[in-house]
Amino acid sequence: MAFQVPAVIRPYRTTYPKIELWLPVVTGLASREAERKINEEIRREAEQLIRDQGSLDDPRAQMIGWFEVKTNEKEVLSLSLFNYAYTGGAHGLTLQRSLTFMTDTGKRYSLAELFKPGSDYVGKLSEQVAAQIKSRDVPVLEPFTRIRADQDFYIADRALVIYFQLYELTPYVYGFPYFPISSYSVQEIVNEEGPLGPMIAND
Repeated sequence: MAFQVPAVIRPYRTTYPKIELWLPVVTGLASREAERKINEEIRREAEQLIRDQGSLDDPRAQMIGWFEVKTNEKEVLSLSLFNYAYTGGAHGLTLQRSLTFMTDTGKRYSLAELFKPGSDYVGKLSEQVAAQIKSRDVPVLEPFTRIRADQDFYIADRALVIYFQLYELTPYVYGFPYFPISSYSVQEIVNEEGPLGPMIAND
């Protein structure tokens, strides 16, 4: 497989009253249209995070946003946007949203689209999450059954990382619970045309 030049990720800082945001701007792709689509998706998700945090009317309120790049290779870009806001109360809240793209087309992929149509990806991933909860003794707010069909995820180190929002599965003090799942362990149901395809290639 020929070497695929990774995307160039440039941090962009923007500020508003009570708000400071650092957003990734993607450049350096062969397709300008793919760049446009990816950057629009990133901006749209960042704006949704701001809305999800609610009002900053409290005089003490503040918000900061930042990002982490998880994968930037083999025409796959996976990153997480974080948004912390204090809007009053005992403590602030951090939200995380992740986006995964093929950089040749700029298409963003959902969890379902990582796998072959009709495959029981929810069941297979849920089994591995349940096993990790047990083996790692992860404290859960209520017994775990299954992940959502659109569960939050990103791709890192050739693994699919399933995660949950604060309070969704575990107590606040635990932070974000992450469950890395080897792409090879679900290889038989992977959509090889999607972002997990390059992760299972032996190159």
